[in-house]
Amino acid sequence: MWKQAIDEALRITKANIRRFGNQFPDVSLDSSNKYVLLSNSKGWTEGFWSGILWLSYEYSQDRVFRDAAVETVDSFRERLEKKESIDTHDLGFLYSLSSKAQWIIEKDENAKQLTLEAAGALLLRWREKMNILQAWGQKDDPVNGGRIIIDCMMNLPLLHWAYQQTGELAFHEAAVGHTEKSRRFLVRGDDSSYHTFWFDPLTGDSVRGGTHQGEQDGSTWTRGQAWGIYGFALAYHYLRQPRYLETAKRLALYFAERIPEDGAVYWDFEVPQGPDTKRDSSASAIAAAGMLEICSFLRKDDPAYDKLAQASHLIMAGLVRYHSTIGEEHAEGLIKHGSYVVKKGIATDDYTIWGDYFYLESLMRLDKGITGYWYERPNC
Repeated sequence: MWKQAIDEALRITKANIRRFGNQFPDVSLDSSNKYVLLSNSKGWTEGFWSGILWLSYEYSQDRVFRDAAVETVDSFRERLEKKESIDTHDLGFLYSLSSKAQWIIEKDENAKQLTLEAAGALLLRWREKMNILQAWGQKDDPVNGGRIIIDCMMNLPLLHWAYQQTGELAFHEAAVGHTEKSRRFLVRGDDSSYHTFWFDPLTGDSVRGGTHQGEQDGSTWTRGQAWGIYGFALAYHYLRQPRYLETAKRLALYFAERIPEDGAVYWDFEVPQGPDTKRDSSASAIAAAGMLEICSFLRKDDPAYDKLAQASHLIMAGLVRYHSTIGEEHAEGLIKHGSYVVKKGIATDDYTIWGDYFYLESLMRLDKGITGYWYERPNC
């Protein structure tokens, strides 16, 4: 099943290279079955297209994918040189899956240097008094100056990797500080999570938890829970602190208990579930990748191992069978029924490029053990 799904994904990706040219896919709108294309790299999602291309090349060794991937890295280089839209915590999403991927696969020194420069730019979001990487807005922003979001856990591998490469403690201290703050304040006692949390920029004191894309402040936005699953698993990969693996397990088991039979979770775990309730296949794909990462660290006699291995397979089998575009000749996306911001009616039942990326990464983990580009791999 996994190989068939990968082969179909490579077919679609190769067709998309011709369709997209030098543009980046973002989300589709109104179930149009066509991606909205961005003419240049100024958003937060462009790295996922680059990551799909690098995964496709690493799996197939077809240089059509490699050449297209290198073009995206050139775009990210121009973005950093021109300082266009680089004051963002999403630099980890953007550069881990583009230039860092090129370094991991090809050991290209220019790609390594570009990635280190991106890590330096991300470090500018560090707010030492609060021990956080500020998620949104400019420094001292009256609303967002002390705000973190759970998504940022997936951006920290860029800092961990930069510390490994350079030995510069600032990268390490920021990544550890933000991880610990996220563990303490974003993960709730029942193993669910807040999407976002605010701190007082003047005193550093905690203020409150809330949401931006979930149903309500006390509910659990499923994609946020998935970011936490994978993010804390990656924190454990780099830091080997048992509390981070335990946090990842807690979040993952909470998610695993709430997966529908067809694999695609609803967009928020607390919304009433009915035939018209929106799903988020991208949350399921992210969670599956995170669960597989967690399982790589667990002993097989750990009670969580079977539960998470089974849950990841349930998700991926469901996505392949019920939500993939296998057999759809003109499809641009790999999986359907993703959602972006349901509360605001933005891309509520559509392709999402991040969903496609994590779907493909999870398939390749299952088929060939290719784990994406969040950390160095000895076989590369």
